[in-house]
Amino acid sequence: MLPFRPLIRRVTHGLTLGVRTIVLDGDERVLLVRHGYAPGWHLPGGGVDVGETTEDAARRELLEETNVSATGPLLLLGLYFNARFGKRDHVACYRVTGFVCGEVPKPNFEIAEMGFFALRALPDGVSPGTARRLAELRGEAEMSPLW
Repeated sequence: MLPFRPLIRRVTHGLTLGVRTIVLDGDERVLLVRHGYAPGWHLPGGGVDVGETTEDAARRELLEETNVSATGPLLLLGLYFNARFGKRDHVACYRVTGFVCGEVPKPNFEIAEMGFFALRALPDGVSPGTARRLAELRGEAEMSPLW
């Protein structure tokens, strides 16, 4: 019976893993997206696919959502627990060190709007997790393990 224990745990204790990216331009503005299916402004990101690294997922999601290509290394800022999403969700957050912007995508169901916003003048409705990461980045909050 013991050999089946890891399999049973995996099936009954599913874990989800997501990624988010912090993209800052030279004017200290951060790239945010507003989803068509959820309220608020968020850092670009999404889920990690089977067989994909978190860094590959971060690059893919950034490109899919915003048409921004990460050209430099990604710096892992942390792995955070997201209790708001099923109590089994974790988010890897990366800082994008270099990027190239393609043509701004047309609004769609997934991404209704996107833009660069001043770190000290964020739009109304920034999601709690995004607000925490940006407050930490500005040096206004201590690092938290919670998304």
